[in-house]
Amino acid sequence: MTMALSKLESEARRLLLERRHSLWPAPAVAEPGPGSPRLAEAQRSELAAIDEALHRIAEGRYGDCLACGGPLGLQRIRAIPEARYCIACASGRGAA
Repeated sequence: MTMALSKLESEARRLLLERRHSLWPAPAVAEPGPGSPRLAEAQRSELAAIDEALHRIAEGRYGDCLACGGPLGLQRIRAIPEARYCIACASGRGAA
């Protein structure tokens, strides 16, 4: 792993954690219990994407397209840190 990627991963992790905290200030739980705040489907989906990106960072797989295995691209990662697919693959899937 190159030094630039480590710095990028660190920056992405920080941004993802900030966004995660803004969506769900308490530690995330798979199924909120009684009295827990209810999350809209869009929030649950965004939290799941953020958690998946954090998991890829922890595993050292961050920055690679999940479909073709190619690089996501620096600009894409900076714009959408939780992106899973490169622009070409995302266009074909209609997903980030």
